[in-house]
Amino acid sequence: MFKGQNLYNKAKKLIPGGTMLLSKRPEMFLPDLWPSYFNKAIGCEVWDLDGVKYFDCSTMSVGTNALGYRNNEVDNAVNEILKLGNMSTLNCPEEVLLAERLIEINPWADMVRFARTGGEANSVAIRIARAASGNDKIAICGYHGWHDWYLSANHNNGNDLSNHLLSGLNPAGVPKGLENTVFPFNYNDIDYLKKIIEEHKIGIIKMEVVRNIEPKDRFLDDVRQLATKKGIVLIFDECTSGFRETFGGIHQKFNVEPDIAMYGKALGNGYAITAVVGKRSVMEAAQKTFISSTFWTERIGPTAALKTLEIMEREKSWKKITNIGLEIKNRWKEIAERYQLKITFSGLSALPSFNIEGENQFA
Repeated sequence: MFKGQNLYNKAKKLIPGGTMLLSKRPEMFLPDLWPSYFNKAIGCEVWDLDGVKYFDCSTMSVGTNALGYRNNEVDNAVNEILKLGNMSTLNCPEEVLLAERLIEINPWADMVRFARTGGEANSVAIRIARAASGNDKIAICGYHGWHDWYLSANHNNGNDLSNHLLSGLNPAGVPKGLENTVFPFNYNDIDYLKKIIEEHKIGIIKMEVVRNIEPKDRFLDDVRQLATKKGIVLIFDECTSGFRETFGGIHQKFNVEPDIAMYGKALGNGYAITAVVGKRSVMEAAQKTFISSTFWTERIGPTAALKTLEIMEREKSWKKITNIGLEIKNRWKEIAERYQLKITFSGLSALPSFNIEGENQFA
């Protein structure tokens, strides 16, 4: 047993689930052998509690560090701002500068609200959209976090999200009164989306622009046209996909504009910051409801995001990420031909995943 596993065994007795994020549980990777905890991380290298160095060929902290761990420029910007103070009774000017910058990157948008986690941003977007549309019913496609509004889909028929994307998400603790307010639909299935819109009088469509497959037959265009025709608020969840294949949302690749988009993960290169960006006609509905949190006003997140965006734009990070993804994909194709393996790719160039089938074994 290594130090990391010993500590994780202790954690499971102290922390329900052992850790705060499902995607970081050692059982998701290599039970009983995963190093579990890190001592330091630089670039793409990670050292565990035993001092063993690894190259992170996994998720780069679940997609948060597109510029690498401990980026000097981002960290220096945060360190300098900490000398001036992180919190105050007054507001930090960086949030205004960041809002202005995100609107420049998203010229279809007019206003921005900030949070610190992806789940928060998703819930803020839903609250605003419900207030704007006057309609509680939501059609969803993709993963959108842990909050009640999303998990309530599993109250409908007992397991709607399992058939949709993720299995085993228990809605225990989610009010059963939310049953039949959220309805999943499958990607590229415009006919089913039309069906649930008519049957349930949907007021909001919330979806990831892409996850495992590309849109077919103008799917995203059809979703946009359908939302416009029916007066439905269209939300793109870009918490994962943002700033990976484009400088901004991946919706830019497909020339389809939402009414609201959320950004997270890569936006602050490891520092907590998420953004809800939208059209004024929808976003001003935030004034009709109550959306407020003390730590959404801290200074570190916006500061990190401003510097991260500066570096991304200068270095064209999204192009580098895409090129590396394509190179890895092509290498696997060569391996498949050499060893007579069948490799099925899913995902885009910057986020490839694959299944391997064949009799040949190789390391």
